Amino acid sequence: MPSFFKDSKQKKKRSKDNENSPTDYSVEYISKSLPDNLNTIKQKTGDSSDLVIRHLKLGKYSEMQAAIIYIEGIVDNQTIQEFLLESIMKDTTKEQMNEQNALNLLSEDMMTVGNVSIIYKWDDLFSTLMSGNTLVLVDGVNQALDASTRGGETRSISESSTEMVVRGPKQAFTESIGTNTAIIRRIIKTPDLWAESLKVGRVTKTDLTMMYIHGIANDKVVEEIRQRLHKIDIDSILESGYIEQLIEDETITPFPTMYNTERPDVIAGNLLEGRIAILVDGTPFVLIAPTVFIQFFQSAEDYYARFDIATSIRLLRILMFMISLIAPATYVAVTTFHQEMVPTTLIVAIAAQREAVPFPAFVEALLMEVTFEILREAGIRLPKAVGSAVSIVGALVIGQAAVQASIVSPAMVIVVSITAIANFATPAFDMAIAARLIRFLFMLGAATFGFYGIILVLLMMVVHLCSLRSFGVPYMAPFAPFIPVDNGDTVVRLPWWTLRNRPRLVSTNKVRQGTNQRPQPPASRGMVNRNMEEGDTNET
Repeated sequence: MPSFFKDSKQKKKRSKDNENSPTDYSVEYISKSLPDNLNTIKQKTGDSSDLVIRHLKLGKYSEMQAAIIYIEGIVDNQTIQEFLLESIMKDTTKEQMNEQNALNLLSEDMMTVGNVSIIYKWDDLFSTLMSGNTLVLVDGVNQALDASTRGGETRSISESSTEMVVRGPKQAFTESIGTNTAIIRRIIKTPDLWAESLKVGRVTKTDLTMMYIHGIANDKVVEEIRQRLHKIDIDSILESGYIEQLIEDETITPFPTMYNTERPDVIAGNLLEGRIAILVDGTPFVLIAPTVFIQFFQSAEDYYARFDIATSIRLLRILMFMISLIAPATYVAVTTFHQEMVPTTLIVAIAAQREAVPFPAFVEALLMEVTFEILREAGIRLPKAVGSAVSIVGALVIGQAAVQASIVSPAMVIVVSITAIANFATPAFDMAIAARLIRFLFMLGAATFGFYGIILVLLMMVVHLCSLRSFGVPYMAPFAPFIPVDNGDTVVRLPWWTLRNRPRLVSTNKVRQGTNQRPQPPASRGMVNRNMEEGDTNET
């Protein structure tokens, strides 16, 4: 008989034996037999090459067999060596070990690792094993010990690459959720900072943590986010963007309804305002909810600079956002419908430039915008060493060649360049992308109805923004609905001593600071000197 048929018969026989075996993974609880348990672990993991099983005897005076199981690469080898293997193999306890007291002696007298728990079910066993913990199985005991030994290679804390500031903390989150929660706790040292952890993803089993300050965060919002997170049923969660798209209020909108950042100080500031942070293992970007529209134009540096400087910069950002939205559309409307609104000298110069251009203004603007978007995307995808050079040289060469070939006018190149630069001034990348998309709608409206089309699209955008919600909080708050007391930190940023209250629709604890926080220096230097002299006299 050919060997192929022999092998297939043997495989069928082994599969039948496995189905009838008491160690099959379909059985819910761990078996008492150590060989059967190890066979089940090997079968479930495919006897993977990074699965390490270390056989040993318990202590010096016991003949009980045990095994230590872990996954190489995601554990701290030094912890396993010093606090598990050496402790168990060199233990000199005189108490006789048996099946009844084995786990208690191991966890209480032998194992010196920090966190140890008992596992009864196979689901919990494989979940902890794949998370980087180490398992201890004893022959004759239908339970397992779970020792916290998570480790492995992780990226060190470095400076943020997407949210640069001149003044402020330089550290950024990493891909390790444990490191990220520790960074937040170093900033907010209060026991009221609560963290709730869960695993999401049937296959990836991704760790997820929801953090909020109890007593400041709105309990209804916390419960709503908790319910949405527990409803997620998906195979994999690879980045926080998965969570954002699965729990957001509105899907059909270009505007982001959740804020993401990799700066711990931004997360701490939002937690202190009553918002909730969602941390996902494997990504440095942390989600913040609920979120309002004006939040995407605020930078961490605004709160470290003087209020007048911060206010002027915020106004500049909003102006740049409007320019990135309507600058090409305004050019199209002026050159197509409203030439009388431009000074005669300027319109004559623009008309002279466009005399040899064969396309209407809308096609000209559309061509240049699409070309620039292609260059921007190519610059991101190219290697870092050549990406910036290719995008800059490509823009210069293509722009100059297009003007000389009379495909576009020089004025259009200037408008598109200013629009692109203005788009980079938006602090939040998600909002900048939304502006890049909506810009084409404004251009279409301008080509159809001129300035009336721009106003129509603008009204539609404002109505759409007012209809959005972020976990029940109006997206345009505190403008719609208008809340005067919350407008001190929106378009303008008032001095810190005036910002006594937290946002009303976000937090239940309204009062942020005490009264009489305004700086009150002495009236003159002479008063200071007089007070010092009086103090010296009293001491004498």
